[in-house]
Amino acid sequence: MSTITEPGIYDRLTNAEYHADPVPSGSLSVSGAKKLLAPSTPAAFKYALDHPQEHKKAFDYGTAAHSIVLEGDESGLAILDFKDYRTKDAQDQQAKAYAEGKTPLLTKEVAQVREMADAIRKHPIAGRLFGAGKPEQSAFWQDPETGVWRRARFDWLPEISSSRRLIIPDYKTSVSADPYKFAKTCWDYRYHMQDPWYRDAITQMGLHDDVAFVFVVQEKTAPYTVNVIELDITAVRTGRDLNRRALTTYAHCAANNEWPDYTGITQISLPVGAEYEAERILDNAA
Repeated sequence: MSTITEPGIYDRLTNAEYHADPVPSGSLSVSGAKKLLAPSTPAAFKYALDHPQEHKKAFDYGTAAHSIVLEGDESGLAILDFKDYRTKDAQDQQAKAYAEGKTPLLTKEVAQVREMADAIRKHPIAGRLFGAGKPEQSAFWQDPETGVWRRARFDWLPEISSSRRLIIPDYKTSVSADPYKFAKTCWDYRYHMQDPWYRDAITQMGLHDDVAFVFVVQEKTAPYTVNVIELDITAVRTGRDLNRRALTTYAHCAANNEWPDYTGITQISLPVGAEYEAERILDNAA
């Protein structure tokens, strides 16, 4: 695998090469930034770095959705004509696909993802967002405050033109595209850190100074409803603050080769409402 020592957008980097981190001194992705912060710890981040996560079947559907929806490319798929993976033959074909570096997907799953891709193309906003541009673009740059190398992988990077605002779309599949439910999902998975992280990739490399970021959220069941969601200024500011804390934490830990977990004794309070619940129990006690 080639190494990366210069900031820029890299077009031909595979997903595996990106996640293996081609920066010799190491770089920080937004998923790594999340793992550095509570409720995780730098120790958990370092362990994950030294013990790459094994492939999970749950990832296959998302990989296929990105390939078909964003790239219109099924060449990396192994389409298996089975009802499920319960039979030995189906399991053998699945294992063969993995060995060949392909993503196995059942015929019914492929049909479903194709319908999802069609719904995206027909959506008046999402269809345009995934217009002129390229999928799966990898960005590498150095943080000006800490010197830490940062990286990001865009689902889709539109053509960059100084004459118009750059709107970066990120594709998410979800049980619900309802904006209020997605707000909780956004908090749970810290998607609000991804927004400013990806904007920084463009602005800090001087590629564009007017950048917006939106989530294209699509439900995984028919009729595959699509919703384009943008975070408000408070959410973006919160995400940016968390990113800055993660970057300074990473810089300190890397410089000292110290990756702490929980230290000392921490005093905690009970969750909100616990005192009221205890009083209710005591009042009703026999």
